[in-house]
Amino acid sequence: MEQYKPKPPALARLIFMSRWLQLPLYLGLIIAQGVYVYHFLIELWHLVGGAIEHTLTEAGIMLIVLGLIDVVMISNLLIMVIVGGYETFVSRMHLENHPDQPEWLDHVNASVLKVKLAMAIIGISSIHLLKTFINAEQYDEKTIIAQASIHVIFLLSAVAIAYCDKLLHQSVPTKSHLK
Repeated sequence: MEQYKPKPPALARLIFMSRWLQLPLYLGLIIAQGVYVYHFLIELWHLVGGAIEHTLTEAGIMLIVLGLIDVVMISNLLIMVIVGGYETFVSRMHLENHPDQPEWLDHVNASVLKVKLAMAIIGISSIHLLKTFINAEQYDEKTIIAQASIHVIFLLSAVAIAYCDKLLHQSVPTKSHLK
C-alpha cells in the first residue's frame, strides 16, 4: 500500500520554482565572462607586441601583467558566483564523480560563498591599489588615500563576514552533534 504524500500548495510550488528566474542572471554572467576573455586577449596582445617591439618599459610590462592578473581574478570571481550561486540557489549540478569538479564546490553554501567573494574582492582591490602605487606620480594624494581607505574597508568587511560566519557555525549544532 502506497503512503499518501500531500502535494505542496500551489503558492509554495510557485515560490520554489521562482528560483529559476535567476538562470538568466547566471547566463548573463557567463556572457560577461566571455567579455573578460576578449579583454584579456587584447591586453595579452599589447604585452606581446610591446615586448617584441621593445616599446614597453619594465613598469609598463608590470602594469599590463597586473591588468591581466586583475582580469583573471575577476574571472575567478565570476566563476565562483556562477557555479556556486547556481548550485546553492537554483539547482544541483550533479558533479560528484566528475574529474574536474572544483574542490570548493563540495562544501559551498551561501555563507562560504560570501567569504570567498570577500576574499576575491580583496585580491582585486590589492591589484588596483598596487597599480595606483606604481603610477603614484599620476595621482593626487587624495586619490591614493581614498583608494587605500577603500581597500582597508574591504579588508575589515571581509574580516567581519568571516567572523560572523565563524560565530554562526559555532552556535548552530551540526547533524553530528544531534546524534
